[in-house]
Amino acid sequence: MKKIRKLKSVPIFKNENEEFNFWQTHSSVDYVDWSKAKRGVRFPNLKLTSKPVTIRLPVGLVERLKVKANLMDIPYQSLIKKTLFDSLQ
Repeated sequence: MKKIRKLKSVPIFKNENEEFNFWQTHSSVDYVDWSKAKRGVRFPNLKLTSKPVTIRLPVGLVERLKVKANLMDIPYQSLIKKTLFDSLQ
């Protein structure tokens, strides 16, 4: 007989950073019933919400970005976008 687990409710986060820190220290298994998750879900009508931009950067800068992004466990292009966004705030 299966044991029924009571799932915890996911807290409301003030910002993305708070949410990131939460999931770094908590397991989603306590909050989500993964046995009910559907596989192979597709979103065929999604539109591209960003615009490709070409920019030339020094090789050394790109390498430093990749190292820092790796330490943060994010893609380096996401780090570039985050840095640009933060600098405009």
